[in-house]
Amino acid sequence: MSSILLIVLMVALMYFFMIRPQQKQQKKHQAMMSQLKPGDHVVTIGRLHGVVSEVDNQKRTVTLDCEGIYLVFDLGAIQRVESQAATEAPASATPTEEKEAKADNDKAEAPKEEAAEADESAKDDAEAPKDEKE
Repeated sequence: MSSILLIVLMVALMYFFMIRPQQKQQKKHQAMMSQLKPGDHVVTIGRLHGVVSEVDNQKRTVTLDCEGIYLVFDLGAIQRVESQAATEAPASATPTEEKEAKADNDKAEAPKEEAAEADESAKDDAEAPKDEKE
């Protein structure tokens, strides 16, 4: 009787420490694959980094753009998603906003340039008396 109980206990431990975590990991990976869309940055099981160009759920394939080279992989070859594509396209800045931003940057840089010029002129003034003494 005790040997049967020991076997049942071993099977239960194997289930909770080996099988159940594996199932959770598979569900998480499956959810990640179902949310895969163009623009996502992914890593394959071969450690190839790329950007998803196209997902074909009928064939269960994904096309990756790897610096201009398009490669087709099985969905199972995707190990992880590095970063998700933006859900909304960012609004492009209008030309007037770009000019204003550039003007703000120029204003911020102007005091730095003035301070540098003042430091140079102070160095020149400090060196001038030394030259005159000689």
